[in-house]
Amino acid sequence: MKKIYVIWALSAASFAFSQLKTVERVEPAFWWKGMKNPELQILVYGKGLADNEIELSDGIQIKDIRKVENPNYVFVTVNTNEINVPAFKINIKKGKKKIGSYTYELKPRQSGSADRESFSSKDVMYLIMPDRFANGDEKNDSRPDLIEKANRKLPNGRHGGDLRGIINNLDYIQNLGATSVWLTPVTEDNEKVYSYHGYAQTDLYKIDGRYGTNEEYRELSRELNKRKMKLVLDYVTNHWGVSHWMIKDLPTKDWIHWFDEGEKGFYRSNYKTTTQFDTNASEIDKKYALDGWFDTTMPDINQKNPLVLKYLIQNAIWWIEYAELGGFRVDTYPYNDKEAMAKWAKAITDEYPKFNIVGETWLNTAGYISAWQKDSKTGEAAHYNSNLPSVMDFMLYGDMPKAFNEKEGWDSGLNKLYNVFTSDFLYPDINNVMVFFENHDTERWNEIFKANPQAYKMALTVISTVRGIPQIYYGSEIGMRGDKKTGGDADIRRDFPGGWKSDPQNAFNTATQTAEQKEFYEFSQKLLNWRKGKEVIHTGKTKNYIPQDNVFVYFRYNEKESVMVIVNSNEKEQTLDLKRFAESLGTVQKGKEILSGKELSLEKTLAIPAKSSMIIELQK
Repeated sequence: MKKIYVIWALSAASFAFSQLKTVERVEPAFWWKGMKNPELQILVYGKGLADNEIELSDGIQIKDIRKVENPNYVFVTVNTNEINVPAFKINIKKGKKKIGSYTYELKPRQSGSADRESFSSKDVMYLIMPDRFANGDEKNDSRPDLIEKANRKLPNGRHGGDLRGIINNLDYIQNLGATSVWLTPVTEDNEKVYSYHGYAQTDLYKIDGRYGTNEEYRELSRELNKRKMKLVLDYVTNHWGVSHWMIKDLPTKDWIHWFDEGEKGFYRSNYKTTTQFDTNASEIDKKYALDGWFDTTMPDINQKNPLVLKYLIQNAIWWIEYAELGGFRVDTYPYNDKEAMAKWAKAITDEYPKFNIVGETWLNTAGYISAWQKDSKTGEAAHYNSNLPSVMDFMLYGDMPKAFNEKEGWDSGLNKLYNVFTSDFLYPDINNVMVFFENHDTERWNEIFKANPQAYKMALTVISTVRGIPQIYYGSEIGMRGDKKTGGDADIRRDFPGGWKSDPQNAFNTATQTAEQKEFYEFSQKLLNWRKGKEVIHTGKTKNYIPQDNVFVYFRYNEKESVMVIVNSNEKEQTLDLKRFAESLGTVQKGKEILSGKELSLEKTLAIPAKSSMIIELQK
């Protein structure tokens, strides 16, 4: 609690008059001509700035100028369509005397920028926690301008992974079969401890120096684009770090959420985001869910403030345009003000119509999750449209371990999977839903199943062949484990073996993988590379057959082809009577099983080994 009092005391003190020394910050630092929305809000920051006049060079008119409670900030709005010079000066004047200046550049947009392709169901997304993946530049492990220094011996410390390490290992990711790369946040997180995860950002326009530079981030994106792959930015709208430069010197008190009742200042979220759609929810419960903070180190941002919302919109667009991005994953989506976030998502997709944004919608049922997807009927029932293109299927994630651990019952075993898919009708765009069995916040799949390759193979088969966008977490493809219950977040975010020069073994190199790593990797590589060219999997229809004897069979099909997927979670081999699937098999008598490469007869019966999966391309 004391931390919060200190923050506000510092911010309040800064509101007192101080003489302008210089223009300390301008955000965004530059912009582009030719945007669909020509209106640009420029934040100009300097001590006592608002006590002076602002004038633009070249006769450029200021559309609006906003001074706020804190005299260190001025928000200047211009119409970029009315500016016919590549650069102009923002001049700070006291009377007739110019006491400060900033040269503002308007860059030309790249051809086709507005039509950039984004991730979709054609892709497989590879999730990386950069600090734990690979150290490609040891010189940036610690920096004098950033508080926390590298200490690989400390589980929750900085370990030194960086952007250069990812760039150096793009061949590995591409050969695996992944086509999109999602990095947990890499913008500056200058907190004293636990800064490696990046979710307590302290500068939204700057890559954390321990990862590299803005230029290296753009280089990574361009290198991926050369390979017809995409870079996905993890965007955080709900909270910033307590050490963010604007939190230390708030433009307005309502830039973040405060609680005035009881002990003033900080209150933790109740994490009940179901209140967003509960028509009977109390106002106090909704307030604590949305305005409460995640932690004392993560002030909750007030998206209802128009200046805040505009800042977040422009920052998001700036990164898309600057780094040539292929999508966003948005952290803690339901914790934001939903009306403001609908405007945020629409502003981005208006500018980039093909741009995909997937929200972290950590809820347990399809009814709740689907309400957050654009044009949802369940959202419409609550008089709301999120404008959010994609959501994460946390219902599937939550039920997958149970499905493979339980014996079959009316509502257990593989019936858990079937029941998830019976809710697909709730989603307005079921192919644009992210499917996964783990990520950086969850127990490792290979920990739950004791690195059993059969359990991994069945799970990867499912997320790679059902509707949606499969996401895998770095290291799963080599059997990496991690126990969140006993080792905390650090244990599910272990360093990738071979990412550091001192590592005794290198799993990036298939020639030096252990036998266990190789079994996981080769299966993943075969399946994911097969999936790349399969339109029937990307956008085909689904036909489910209710699980029997803990064997789940479903077909993915379109006008051109059909694929039969079989998952046997039994401890024993099962024999299927293929007459049951005549509706989908028709006259087909043969098929090719893509995992083994074997030709199979589909005339009468089919034997399925214990704890295994099959993917059969039907041969007409």
